[in-house]
Amino acid sequence: MDDTELPALDATQALRLLRRGDLGALEYVQALMRFMPACAGLNAMTHVDADAVRQAARVADDVPPARRGLLHGLPMVVKDNIDVAGWPCTAGSPALADHRPVRDADCVLPLRAAGAVVLGRTNLHEFALGITSGNAAYGAVRNPHAPRRIAGGSSGGTAAAVAARLAPVGLGTDTGGSIRIPAALCGVVGFRPSTGRWPGRGVVPISVPSRDTAGPMARSVADCALLDAVVCGGDPQLQDLSPRGLRLGVPQEFWTDLHADMANQLEDALKGLAAAGVVLVPMAMDFDLAALGQVALTVAMHENLPSLRAYFADHGLPFDIHHLASAIASPDVRRIFHHLAQDGGPDAGAYASALAEVRTRLRPAWAGALGRHTLDALILPTTPLPAARVGEDETVQMDGRRWPTFDTYVRHCGPASILGLPSVSLPAGCVVEQGDRLPVGLMLDGPQGSDRRLLAIAAALQPLLPPIPASAMRTP
Repeated sequence: MDDTELPALDATQALRLLRRGDLGALEYVQALMRFMPACAGLNAMTHVDADAVRQAARVADDVPPARRGLLHGLPMVVKDNIDVAGWPCTAGSPALADHRPVRDADCVLPLRAAGAVVLGRTNLHEFALGITSGNAAYGAVRNPHAPRRIAGGSSGGTAAAVAARLAPVGLGTDTGGSIRIPAALCGVVGFRPSTGRWPGRGVVPISVPSRDTAGPMARSVADCALLDAVVCGGDPQLQDLSPRGLRLGVPQEFWTDLHADMANQLEDALKGLAAAGVVLVPMAMDFDLAALGQVALTVAMHENLPSLRAYFADHGLPFDIHHLASAIASPDVRRIFHHLAQDGGPDAGAYASALAEVRTRLRPAWAGALGRHTLDALILPTTPLPAARVGEDETVQMDGRRWPTFDTYVRHCGPASILGLPSVSLPAGCVVEQGDRLPVGLMLDGPQGSDRRLLAIAAALQPLLPPIPASAMRTP
């Protein structure tokens, strides 16, 4: 296979060749690295150690076939807030420019043990505190389908790298949508596991233990499911489900105030699912999304400093919030750190009230809505609009109105994260805006702990959804 064919392989296709020796790990990673300069303008990567990658691939090639792991020789990119031993872990910030962890994060360890090769570190919104990946230190991550547009965030670099065919799979992190938002905007699959399913040690945090999780991104549900199985120790094969008879709730709260063309595109996608036998159940969740968002923000901002302090202590790093705030490059993130440095965020009483609201009202209300309608999952737009223009960090234009960028993009993803639910974003075609072809996503939210079944449902639906054309991979 030549340099144009190898980057197009998904993980399942590549592993078939790697395991039987028809493709060498070194041959594969070198083809991907030769492809990287053409995409350098996307700012998807923060660090690639070509010598380390080649050495890891050579080691993989020397493993006898009988001893090759489930992910033998598979290249993956890792968001630059997840520890990889010997590699920089900067959280996209000058504040951690010299930080090189000595051990893998607990979610990276089993993947590398199964034979995966780390290809590089991916760019992100600084300290993962934003949804545009407008990083002032490494440059804004740009959308491979439309480089004038954002890739989404905070895991924008991973989404852009996977969409642009720089790697078949990658890892991101998700606190309020940071895997699913960029997956939708870049046209790939992004899976947020149930909170606590994936181990969290070795990830630069925002909100531990309540909201943070790492998770996989890929171009197919099957590839995300494979990484999930390796990390969690389960069966890599998903249950084979028929779409016919699956019951998906269509909650009206999430189908209003949408970008007009995107709404039409997603309504057509729903009609395709219904034609295949999926039962779509109109419903209401009967609670205030804005109030839920405020609860989620209270929890995250109260947990942020203690979580960061624990990560720094675990790595033997000095922790000084004032010094940290002064080293932040991105103005929006610097404002958050300065605010936390001044008053420490919400107090213990507000935090306790927020957790009680989640435990006593929001979780039961969500579970009750699914139970009343006997639903397998909810289906909703991943985001209310496609990718904004690079630089629209505060407000974004949609259908003649200005909308707050952060609040608008996280509106649909926030509930699953604060409730700890599994959630997966699927590519669902494109809309065209001012000459840009922009991917859009449909999201499935499942009951608590239903991760593998939700992935099986997503795998059954993905072939029924409109495809995303391969990105043009233009250098901006």
